[in-house]
Amino acid sequence: MNVLPQLLLNGVILGALYALISVGFVLVVKGSGVINLAQGELVLLGGYVTAWLLGERGLPAVVAVPAAMLLMAAAGLVVERVVVRPLENQSMLALLMATLALATILQGLVPIIFGSEPRSIPSPFNAAPVSVAGLQVPRVNVWSMGIALAFIALVAVFFATTRYGLAMRAASDHRLAAQSLGIRIRRVNAIAWAIAGAAAAFGGFAWGSVLGVDAGLALVGIFVFPVVILGGIDSLAGVVVGGLVVGIAESLATWYVDPLVGGGFGLVAPLLLLIVVLLVRPYGLFGRHEIGRV
Repeated sequence: MNVLPQLLLNGVILGALYALISVGFVLVVKGSGVINLAQGELVLLGGYVTAWLLGERGLPAVVAVPAAMLLMAAAGLVVERVVVRPLENQSMLALLMATLALATILQGLVPIIFGSEPRSIPSPFNAAPVSVAGLQVPRVNVWSMGIALAFIALVAVFFATTRYGLAMRAASDHRLAAQSLGIRIRRVNAIAWAIAGAAAAFGGFAWGSVLGVDAGLALVGIFVFPVVILGGIDSLAGVVVGGLVVGIAESLATWYVDPLVGGGFGLVAPLLLLIVVLLVRPYGLFGRHEIGRV
């Protein structure tokens, strides 16, 4: 049996889920110019909130997931107001350290609030596998991929057609020029963090349905860095392509290389691919090559 088509399909599904987490990262970069090192921890918090609403509160998924997104959007607003806004005129290093501190705080806070026991997210989908071009795939994976791509498409429409989406794009291009044209930068920052929080809740639901919810879910935030950098750090199209590349590379390396080296190479392969791409194109596949005057 030729396993290559199955591996490619698994990689595409994995890549779509990586791209979903990367959207929150890109939103914060485009909206507030901050590289958020706490995105994985926000996904962890979103996963626990969703699991709590679905499991302990007994809400149906159609209610629990939007409610979790609203709660995490509020959490994003709090982060922007308490952590980011006081440092808006500080260096990028200060902002990086602030998001790193936020990640550490959330790692300790989540077990205090929800306990350290792993949680499961009851799947709203039939457990039977679905056949895709003759390949058998768990139904939850297919639905998670479809929902992830739909969410990314909605964010792209938001950027292309709405007032605040266009304001985020302007702020991403040149914050000072955007402010001089009357764009309220602080409001743009707040909206970016709110949407990133909602994306984290959605990502926690999608990943938690597949992997379960425990402290290891925060590690997904580390694995999306190759996706974001490959895509160009502020490009939505880039995170989709980068997610597919990373997902397929991880799937192929896990199957073909792991047995030869004793395991673990599937997680290393995207990082090696990242190094190769950056040597050829340092600003990513869809990044902008900025030229500054000296």
